[in-house]
Amino acid sequence: MSHGQDHTYSRDEVTALIQRQPIPARHKLIALVLAVVGFAVFVLGVVMGQERAWQAFHVNWLFFTTISSSAVALAAVQRITTARWSRAVNRMQEGFVAWLPIAFVLLAVALLFGKTAIFPWIDDPPTIHAKQVWLEPTTFTIRNIIVFGIIVALSMRFVWNAVRLDVGVLPEWGAAWAKGIRGRMRSGFGAERRELHSTHSRQGKVAVFLVIAFGYGWTMLAWDLSMSLDWHFQSTMYGWQVFMGGWIGWLMVYAVLLRLWRNFLGAHDVITETHFWDVGKLCFAFTAFWGYLTFAQYLIIWYGNWGEETHFFRLRLIEPWTGLTVAIAVLMFVVPFFTLLSKSAKIYTPVMTVVSLCGIVGLWIHRYIEVYPSIYVTPNALPLGLWELMIFLGFGGLWAWSYMQFMDAFPRIGVVLLTSPYRDEVQVPCDPVTMEPLPAHE
Repeated sequence: MSHGQDHTYSRDEVTALIQRQPIPARHKLIALVLAVVGFAVFVLGVVMGQERAWQAFHVNWLFFTTISSSAVALAAVQRITTARWSRAVNRMQEGFVAWLPIAFVLLAVALLFGKTAIFPWIDDPPTIHAKQVWLEPTTFTIRNIIVFGIIVALSMRFVWNAVRLDVGVLPEWGAAWAKGIRGRMRSGFGAERRELHSTHSRQGKVAVFLVIAFGYGWTMLAWDLSMSLDWHFQSTMYGWQVFMGGWIGWLMVYAVLLRLWRNFLGAHDVITETHFWDVGKLCFAFTAFWGYLTFAQYLIIWYGNWGEETHFFRLRLIEPWTGLTVAIAVLMFVVPFFTLLSKSAKIYTPVMTVVSLCGIVGLWIHRYIEVYPSIYVTPNALPLGLWELMIFLGFGGLWAWSYMQFMDAFPRIGVVLLTSPYRDEVQVPCDPVTMEPLPAHE
């Protein structure tokens, strides 16, 4: 392989990395067993009338889905900015699109059958007319299914286009379950140069709509699925804090995944320490941004000192919630921010792994603290036990299984953008018919 400034890789060598070996069957089996056991416990809890089963379901849906949606949104951002640094590693985040249709079904199940256990205002409606209208149960259900459905549809379209470009130029390879999908992707696939330009053009449009839907959609979903649990409370910054928390969570997962894939594929020449450094810088930058959002929201509410706002934070800063609330600040801001000031920390795997795990655990606690204190206002002890643990394992198993299934079915590296002789032409948009560069104003 060439290690020059342009990072030109041989397609045969990259193809060999992609097709080296499937993910070990035991990994998928473990993930599937966890999913089955975890969701069996959830179903048992529902049958027993245990409301905490639905509430733990909701916490974990928010946790895993904000991370997965952020993964695809970040890939879309890479297209909007025509980033080159991430060409070798984008597919590793696009793979989490596999979770989103599953999450769509799970959200529909929760909204159709579990609303009463999750949302206190179902049995105790708001007294403010505007909130009564906004939280009318049927409208609430339809709105959230539609909004999340738009995010899922755009995410799947974006990843379909990206994967099709690679499937079209590579020999048949991958899990048998996706053979028909790969066949449809190859149908009508033309000359590589033309397909590269036309796909890049389509991706630009889809990416813009996806990022807009991600920002606006998750703001609304945060209001409805998280903030509305305490319908007395309202904050214009709440939606940002929720979806940017998922963004941070994804970057922390990404930092670990890059290292795992590099070792598994033996792709040390393709996934380099420069990628580790770049993702580490993103972790640091968005940790700072999340810290800014969190403190700014808290400061304004503290300074305003209005009861309908301050009660939200006061509740989370008294027992039994105090320790978890402080842990969020330490795990999601203090540890990552001060550790990642160092360049070597971003590159050195043991340190970055610890930092990433801190951020991931901190985000799960964040989702827990968003949901539970609003439902259990003055509990005698933390509602944190069997239901929360087993349902977390169920969601985690299904999440990991869906990702592994995707990554075994489709090319694991964006081979065309990495190896095509025409790859840098996409930095200058072309007319898809004539293949001539477009004037700047177009």
